[in-house]
Amino acid sequence: MAKLWDKGANSHTEATQLIENFTVGKDRELDVWLAPFDVLGSVAHIRMLESIGLLDTTELTQLVAALADIYQMAQSGKFIIEEGIEDVHSQVEMMLTQKLGDVGKKIHSGRSRNDQVLLDLKLYMRHEIKEVVQLTTALFEQLMQLSNQHKNTLLPGYTHLQVAMPSSFGLWFGAYAESLTDDLLLLQAAYRIVNQNPLGSAAGYGSSFPLDRQMTTDLLGFERLNYNVVYAQMGRGKVEKNVAFALGAIGGSLAKMAMDVCLYMNQNFGFITFPDHLTTGSSIMPHKKNPDVFELIRAKGNKLQALSNEILMITANLPSGYHRDLQLIKENFLPAFADLKACLQIATYMFQHIQIKEDILKNEKYKYLFSVEEVNKQVLAGTPFREAYKNVGLAIDAGNFDPDQSIAHTHIGSIGNPGNQQVKQKMQHIVQSFDFASFAQALDRLWEL
Repeated sequence: MAKLWDKGANSHTEATQLIENFTVGKDRELDVWLAPFDVLGSVAHIRMLESIGLLDTTELTQLVAALADIYQMAQSGKFIIEEGIEDVHSQVEMMLTQKLGDVGKKIHSGRSRNDQVLLDLKLYMRHEIKEVVQLTTALFEQLMQLSNQHKNTLLPGYTHLQVAMPSSFGLWFGAYAESLTDDLLLLQAAYRIVNQNPLGSAAGYGSSFPLDRQMTTDLLGFERLNYNVVYAQMGRGKVEKNVAFALGAIGGSLAKMAMDVCLYMNQNFGFITFPDHLTTGSSIMPHKKNPDVFELIRAKGNKLQALSNEILMITANLPSGYHRDLQLIKENFLPAFADLKACLQIATYMFQHIQIKEDILKNEKYKYLFSVEEVNKQVLAGTPFREAYKNVGLAIDAGNFDPDQSIAHTHIGSIGNPGNQQVKQKMQHIVQSFDFASFAQALDRLWEL
């Protein structure tokens, strides 16, 4: 099949094949992921074309029926991009043309591959962000359940990796739960940038056809348009960078949490463990229980944090307009969602089976954890803080420090009052604010003629 851009004058030589192999890159492989979204965008586009007189009702009906078949193929994993076809857009148009003849050739009126891929990517991101939010919420709920369950189980808190003050598993689990709420705030901001319709910007300079861009916006359930056509094209790369940064924020929380787990499983800490079947062993050391799952979560989380910088480096010195550099962003950006979702799923599963050690702080080496508690008790009894601090320090130096290990914290967010209910309400508000139902309902109605 001729390329969408081919005017028919190019001869197929060894040189042109070499150029094609280099410029197409991994597009065929990656564009399969975009196939269902390319079809959805095409349905909205042709419905708009019919409304402005560029298709008749019969042609629209034929095209929608044929696109529905392609959509089912894409949803069931049977859609492929054939050898010699550049990308998903070319494959879909070829399949329509083979089935419907000249009618299939009409779907490209008023759009360019530039706004088509922008639209595909935004629809893909919207879908994937919804799944990330659902999986993040599931992990959040698991962490909150553990925080409530182990609210009164104490463990050492550290600063500078030195024993510092008493903490609790309630605080530890709850800290990462609340961290995820702020990560979703970042993702929500990125989602609202995604949820703007670029379709109709064509190659970045609009079209002489009287396109109804608001109609496609409504049909696809976008919150609003990317109004300026030049800016719509400038969004390529910028949108992915913002989403990647938000995904990296979740990845960062997971990586830090995974590092804690690896430390706390270490025999020198010994705070937690997991059943043997959830850990791995050594080929020569029969006693080993390695936290391979969390080591990989740590690495994948850090890899996700690097993605936004990679996109920044690709786009940093580009002027306005489309440039082929942008194609390379897909190679690591599209798979990032699968990596993050896998990490969220396996972390939730692992925490369903975590085993917590009781009475950790009864070990003699942790008695200095209670030095601040003792200082505060003296202050509450009327001793100035600096005097109390000095008194406890001298007792420690003299080896006379024998603290009361009872804990009586009451302020919100502390050991005795971790604020879990407030954190849960915060998360519920953030998740509801995504309003995924709006675009889901629009896509359900998209096929109704």
